Amino acid sequence: MEKSNLFLSYLRVTQHMSQQFRNHFGRMDLTFPQAMILTVLGEDGPVPISVLAERTGSANSTVSGIVDRLEKLGLAKRQRSETDRRVIYVSATEKYAELRDRAVTDVHSYFSDLMSSMPEEDRNLVASALQKLDEALNRVEEQGK
Repeated sequence: MEKSNLFLSYLRVTQHMSQQFRNHFGRMDLTFPQAMILTVLGEDGPVPISVLAERTGSANSTVSGIVDRLEKLGLAKRQRSETDRRVIYVSATEKYAELRDRAVTDVHSYFSDLMSSMPEEDRNLVASALQKLDEALNRVEEQGK
């Protein structure tokens, strides 16, 4: 495959998946950054702001502002660590869990269903290619630090 066709395919796939993600969380009146934070919280449970920032590729101050807005909406809460008072954990609330459960479509299941519709050999190729792309992106990011 030509490099330009590969790049265009990549852009179309990421655009499509991002649109599915935005549609899902848009039904819950959430912005894309808020949705990213809540997705991490929903999957990983209580985590420090620094971990949220790392997992979403955002600055601590940006994540802190998003968490402020999510707290006002009653979808996230902060809690100081009992062992290290300097560390503040953020978690999703029951209100978010209820909101998420009421959403009609789930991006994760959409992706799983999409992958399940493919032959196993193709699924393995896609999984391997995405893992290699992720590793390459992480290497480039580490070199830039």
